[in-house]
Amino acid sequence: MGLLTAIVCIVVLRVEAQSPKGKYGNVALTNATIETITKGTIQNGTLLIVDGKIAAVGGNVSIPSGTETIDCKGQFIYPGMIDAGTNLGLNEISSVARTTDFNEIGEVIPQMKALTAVNPNASAIPVTRVSGVTTALSIPTGGMLSGTAALINLHGYTPDQMFAGFEGIVLNFPNTGRRGFFDRRTDEEIKKASDKALASLNDVWEKATQYQKLDSATKGKAGYYPELQALIPVMRGEQTLLVEVNASKDIQAALKWLKEKKVKKSILTGVAEGWRVADEIAKSGIPVITGGVLELPTRDYDRYDKAYANPGLLKKAGVKVAIKSESNNNNYRNLPYHAGFAVAYGMNKEDALKAITIIPAELLGVANKLGSIEVGKSATLFICNGDPFETKTQISHVFIEGWSMPMVSRQTELYNEFLKREPGVKK
Repeated sequence: MGLLTAIVCIVVLRVEAQSPKGKYGNVALTNATIETITKGTIQNGTLLIVDGKIAAVGGNVSIPSGTETIDCKGQFIYPGMIDAGTNLGLNEISSVARTTDFNEIGEVIPQMKALTAVNPNASAIPVTRVSGVTTALSIPTGGMLSGTAALINLHGYTPDQMFAGFEGIVLNFPNTGRRGFFDRRTDEEIKKASDKALASLNDVWEKATQYQKLDSATKGKAGYYPELQALIPVMRGEQTLLVEVNASKDIQAALKWLKEKKVKKSILTGVAEGWRVADEIAKSGIPVITGGVLELPTRDYDRYDKAYANPGLLKKAGVKVAIKSESNNNNYRNLPYHAGFAVAYGMNKEDALKAITIIPAELLGVANKLGSIEVGKSATLFICNGDPFETKTQISHVFIEGWSMPMVSRQTELYNEFLKREPGVKK
C-alpha cells in the first residue's frame, strides 16, 4: 500500500509539473511587429484580444480600461503554426503498446475516430505548443482506410475541448514500391501485392458507393455497416479524403484513381516524390500536405537536397502546398525548421510561412478561425523575438483561443533543473 501511494504521488506531481494552468482574459499586445500573413506586416502595432478572439489589430488601436497590457517592443507576433501531419495525442512511448493508440487492427476501419483517442495530457503537447505550433492534425495510421483524422488545438482538458473543426478520412494508397531496405520480395511479388491491394480498395469503394445510394433512397435506413457509413460524407463531398502517397508512380496512380472515382474533396499527403510529377499534380488541382522536409532522398541516386526542395518545386509548378512535420515521431516542435529548410532550398519565405499557417487552415476548412492575424479570428498566436524559422529565436508567449499558455514543458523543466544544479557536483 505504501508503494502504491508513492506511485500515485509521483504521478500527481508529474501531472502538475507538466500541466500548469493557462490564463484567460482580455489582453492588449502593444508595440509589436505583427505578421498578419494575409494582410502584410504591421510595424509598431497593437493586437487586442477580447473574449478569446482578435478584436482589433493595427497601428492605432483603442485599449479598453482594465485590459492587461503586454509590451512587445522588439518582438514579433505570428499566427499559431498548424502541423497537418502528426499523431500528436495518440502516441506517448512508441515502444510501450499501452501508450500508443494510432494504429487499430483492420484494413478498412474509417469509422475509428482519432479524436476519441487523443490524450489531452500527452507530454508532447506542451513541448510542441511552446514552440509556436498551436494546432495539429492527429492522424491514425496502419491499414488501407485507417480511420478519421482530427484537427486539434493544443489546449484543453478533453478531446472535445481541443477539437478545432476538421475531420477527414485517411486512405493509405496502395504502394507499388519496396517497404524498406529489408524488403526482399521479388518485383513480381511486389506487383502482385500492389494489384491485390488496389483491387481490395476498388471493392470497398464500390460497396460504399452502393451503400450511399441505398442510404439516400431509404433516408438513412440502409442497415448498420459502420465502415461504409463512415465513407458516406466523402462520397457526398461533405468530408475530405486524405490520401497518403509518396512514390511518383503511386502519386500518378492515385490521381487517376481519384478522377475515376469522382472524389470531390481530397488532399494528397506525404508526397515525398511530388517534385517528379509536380506538373501532373498541379493539373489535377488537388492540394498537397507534404513532409517531413528534413528527410533523406527517397532514392540512392537522387541529390541529397531533393526532400528539402520538394515543397518549393511543387509550389513553383502551381500546386497549393502545406508543410507538415514527420508523423512517425514526437518532434512536431520542429515544424518551423521543416519550413525553414524549404526556404533555404528554393521556396519563397512568404510561401513557406503560409504553408504552415493559412494554407493548412484553408485546406482543412478552418481559415475563418485560424491561420492568420485578422479581426474576428481566434486569438491563436505566438510572440517571439525573431524569425521563427531560426533555431536561435525565442518564443515568449503563446495564446490558444485567447488562453495564455504556460511556457513550460518537460524539456524546459529539465533545462532549468540542470542549468544551475544545487548542490551540484562535489569537489
